[in-house]
Amino acid sequence: MNTSKIKGIIFDMDNTILRSKINFIAMKDEIAQYLIANKFLDEYFPVNDHTTSTIIEHVQRTDHWDNRLQNMLWDIAKKHELMGMSGAGLEPGVREVLLGLHGKFKLVILTNNSYAAAMTALSNHRISHFFDAIIGREQMKFMKPAPDGVYAIFEKYPEYSPNDWISVGDAWIDGKAAQDAGVKFISYQGDIDKMKSKGVFPFASIYDLAQLEQIV
Repeated sequence: MNTSKIKGIIFDMDNTILRSKINFIAMKDEIAQYLIANKFLDEYFPVNDHTTSTIIEHVQRTDHWDNRLQNMLWDIAKKHELMGMSGAGLEPGVREVLLGLHGKFKLVILTNNSYAAAMTALSNHRISHFFDAIIGREQMKFMKPAPDGVYAIFEKYPEYSPNDWISVGDAWIDGKAAQDAGVKFISYQGDIDKMKSKGVFPFASIYDLAQLEQIV
């Protein structure tokens, strides 16, 4: 890959930019139990095989999905997000890396969190100004691992092709979203074996965000 062509970097937020304290298991369990209790999901639905976003996507593709259900699930998720972001710190070296990249590349946050929760967290750490755009779940039809959020970025910057971007994240869902949209993915402290088991094959793997400057 000729990284000299890179014009933009897409960052996941939780455990990539922010050292998240969100209890994702508790969030998933509460959402799943709500859906099962209200018969939006079968009681035998394999919750353990899914993430919160893939459970929600499953329901989105049924006749049950409407604004009321969406708002209920977003409220449950937002509760866990705000609790988890309270007191959450930055990943090591984030501020220095963003200072080095800012102005040289388009920097975009792509997160399954709500836009409001993301803005609050990034603003509290005084780093929101480094990002040219913040794409939260409200700006995409289906959340990661679906590629919709990446497509939203393409729509925002139509002058850039998929080859002009790289994506950085810690989880397989970040890689799947990028890969399915034709964007090269860099794993940050990710579980490579799990990623490969999900059909995600990172272009590179880094353990320190400062390594990004050697790649781009």
